[in-house]
Amino acid sequence: MTPQGHRRLILTRHAKSSWDDPLVADHDRPLNARGVHAAHELGDWLASRGYEPEEVLCSSALRTRQTWDATAAAVLEVRPTVRILDDLYNASPDKMLALLKTGKAQSVMMIGHNPGIAEFARTLPARVPVNPDFVRYPTTATLVLDFQIDSWADLRPGEGSVLDFFLPAGR
Repeated sequence: MTPQGHRRLILTRHAKSSWDDPLVADHDRPLNARGVHAAHELGDWLASRGYEPEEVLCSSALRTRQTWDATAAAVLEVRPTVRILDDLYNASPDKMLALLKTGKAQSVMMIGHNPGIAEFARTLPARVPVNPDFVRYPTTATLVLDFQIDSWADLRPGEGSVLDFFLPAGR
């Protein structure tokens, strides 16, 4: 739980997806076994640190929904409101910001896609994490940020405080 006057963002790129079937549309690609494992690892990591979202904004793509489902299996303390959003599928940073500003809960998780999510992640903190993988934001990468704001509508890029940056062990 974040204190009043704070908002927490958990910004996640979907886990590793399968390219096994070239006839499957991009939007309908599922996670592969490595991706499912990484999403479970993310859920365990979030739960162990108390970074449990109260609201989830998730792209409508199958791989993002499956990332949330596998992550949620470990996040048991809170049952968040989950909003599946077509507009998050391959969204630009500007679109992601506009969607985040519609958030209602103090702690929001957003699950999306590259390249937009990597670009969005770079715009949010006052100081970006010192990690060589941060710029490319690989699959299952997750940035946790706090903002000193009363409402998501007040969010301004460059004002977030980085709490953590997660990458799965077997990436």
